[in-house]
Amino acid sequence: MPDWKRVKITFPTEKLGKYIEPVKRTVSDTSGKDYHTVYGVTNTEGITVTGKKASKDISNYITVDEGCFAYNPYRINVGSIGFNDGGKKGCVSPAYVVFKAREGMSPDFLFYYLKSDFGNHLINWYGNRGGVRNALRYDDLCEIDVPIIDYQKQLDLLKKLQRTKTTLTQFDSGIDDQLVLLNKLRQQVLQEAIEGELTAKWRKHNPDLINGEKHASKLLEKIKAEKEHLLENGYIRGSREISNGSTIRDLRIPEQWVWAKGDDIFFVTKLAGFEYTKYIRLKESGDVPVIRAQNVRPINIATDSLLYIDLETSRNLERSALTKKCLLVTFIGAGIGDVATFHENNRWHLAPNVAKMEPYGEQSYLSLNYLNYYLMTKTGQNEIFKHVKATAQPCLSMGTIRDIDYPIPPIAEQQAIVECVDKIMAMIDDLEKQVAERKEQSEMLMQAVLSEVFAV
Repeated sequence: MPDWKRVKITFPTEKLGKYIEPVKRTVSDTSGKDYHTVYGVTNTEGITVTGKKASKDISNYITVDEGCFAYNPYRINVGSIGFNDGGKKGCVSPAYVVFKAREGMSPDFLFYYLKSDFGNHLINWYGNRGGVRNALRYDDLCEIDVPIIDYQKQLDLLKKLQRTKTTLTQFDSGIDDQLVLLNKLRQQVLQEAIEGELTAKWRKHNPDLINGEKHASKLLEKIKAEKEHLLENGYIRGSREISNGSTIRDLRIPEQWVWAKGDDIFFVTKLAGFEYTKYIRLKESGDVPVIRAQNVRPINIATDSLLYIDLETSRNLERSALTKKCLLVTFIGAGIGDVATFHENNRWHLAPNVAKMEPYGEQSYLSLNYLNYYLMTKTGQNEIFKHVKATAQPCLSMGTIRDIDYPIPPIAEQQAIVECVDKIMAMIDDLEKQVAERKEQSEMLMQAVLSEVFAV
């Protein structure tokens, strides 16, 4: 028997198998016309039928007509049974279980039940009863308890649920609109920051910090001298020519600012593919953390899924070690173009899908946070991808990263920009948290209504 410690059912029940039957009809059993594959089967809001014809043979796919349910028996999570409540004809691969409600059970009412805390608890309990691989087979599904409610009362309760859902959908739509607006506000703030608008008044009150020897052009001269010193003494090797070498500088910047190529201010490199194959053995624990694409998030590094290598391996691959503050960018695969700032004092290392942009010279010459914010703007993202072609697996070469154009303010203004943006972003974060909490409250309210309906 199920463990009712988490969810207590107080109403009389029968087994779901009494009210459902499997669907075995395939697309080949029909004319095949207008049948399309579906997605969102594992989402909580039901199945979505694609508007495009399948790119492969779907003749053996199981039909999911209106009023039918579908789920993957080996991917059972909360709310993962989908429902086709639209008029389009869908189909899923034979790996899925498809079923429909028998007479006496409203399919819409059943779907609400399966989405409730009661239904979700039973789905997970019957789908996680041990074994080598957890699964909710059709026979397991039939064992789920459902309330004994006559058909007319199901329809009456369904009207109540649908009214509540309509109201909450309208409420959630307002919340989603707020989140979209807050995201637009983030972009607007960042764009104004890298155009010098946020610090316009600051420049008027601090002319001694941005002119003369403190002008950004003087800053670049110092960085150039540092780069030449590193090259002459063999600390770094000269980089290859910049890929394509185009310049896109239509952004208007203050007169105290200058433009610079990534190659002018950064040593850009990566862990070579052959080095990874030959030397790297990732482990759950070890001496040196390795940063992979999933660890690179806007501004910050996610540390919840780190893997490690031993110190000797890291030292043998010194060029791709992380030993000083720098920017990290994902250059291929999921998250391509994401940029984070590496602030750690201990030794870390690159994975083969993350490149580092290590500033030349003293840390006081450039604010990495400012440069990171710039690369998060629409302008910065356009710069990152300006040479990337639309392919199945787009990637950034080291040459394209070196070709990025940066608007460089005097260092004092870089710091002022970061301070201003940090304050505004903290306020937006707080607003987003409040909006997210309201959305969570909306979901809790729907569950409360469901619990009331089924506590009969």
